[in-house]
Amino acid sequence: MKRVLIIGGYGNFGSFISRSLAKHSNIDLVIAGRSLDKAEALAQEINAKAAGIDIHNNFEARLQEIKPDIVIHTSGPFQSQGYDVAEACINCHVHYVDLADGREFVSGIGSLDLKAKQANTLVVSGASSVPCLTSALIDHYRDSFKTLERLDYGITTAQKTTRGVATTAAILSYTGKPFKTLIDGKEKDVYGWQGLRSRKYQGLGWRLLGNCNVPDLELFPKMYPELKTIRFYAGLELPFIHVTLWAFSWLTRIGLVKSLEPLAPILLKLSFLFDWFGSANSAFHMDLTGKDKNGRDKTIRFELIARSGDGSFIPCMPAILLAKKLVNDEIEDRGARPCVGMISKQEYLDALGGMDISWTES
Repeated sequence: MKRVLIIGGYGNFGSFISRSLAKHSNIDLVIAGRSLDKAEALAQEINAKAAGIDIHNNFEARLQEIKPDIVIHTSGPFQSQGYDVAEACINCHVHYVDLADGREFVSGIGSLDLKAKQANTLVVSGASSVPCLTSALIDHYRDSFKTLERLDYGITTAQKTTRGVATTAAILSYTGKPFKTLIDGKEKDVYGWQGLRSRKYQGLGWRLLGNCNVPDLELFPKMYPELKTIRFYAGLELPFIHVTLWAFSWLTRIGLVKSLEPLAPILLKLSFLFDWFGSANSAFHMDLTGKDKNGRDKTIRFELIARSGDGSFIPCMPAILLAKKLVNDEIEDRGARPCVGMISKQEYLDALGGMDISWTES
């Protein structure tokens, strides 16, 4: 039996991971966070253990007391964190997995590679939809092309999705700010939540999308050097809210405010007032374009539709799958790396079985 400690194990993503892993008899589950009361409430419900942990206060000492084999870190936003938690895990010879989607955070995790190898420890960052699912799709379809030249992909969320301050703050941290992406073979600046565009999703209709900063934009040009353009977008279901955030992005772009991130708590509360206008349906798409084996233009379109609020669970799957593999000693690799090439497309989609989620390929 292996002990798995989930930091933020009672939060939006953490609670789903906790409930999933609690079903496995070979896992000794510890739900942790700053609120011991919340941790104990969920632990009692799913027959797990609980611990009060503050990652900013004697975290390494708490690790030594609890003695987990694996730590899953779900407490973002990671854009404003360093690698203190991961380094503490390495020092205690504990495997580490996080759900980070911060570009610099995930792409820079390799700085811990040597230290993790010396400690015989695996450190994985970005065990979430990006870059795990997105890279799995590319790896699956890549052999269908002679050259893969362009990626156009994105996520549109449900208005009634479960969401918290950390997720909201992560989005606002880059809204209106410039970041680099590959366009026509050159790194160019785009601005967070700008580049307004729309896309029609099967069964959902038209959704607005805007520029979104994710680890893929840093990782994929190196992983897939034949790519000339990488465009990633994200959007909100209700046009009014999406356009409002687009308008706010200009406040940062023209320098009236330094960042919208401090507004995360109040904007989150306001967003809930409009839930009755929306649905629990979200979507993801990826269009891969290039040349086929005969040199002709070729495009593959993958589209995933999640209903009944089940889209919220998709980012949790890599952490769950990796934890199971580590518990069963199915991963021999050690070191620190982004979560790419560790879970296949089929593994990921199989894990979504039983949910109100469907996908098409064309």
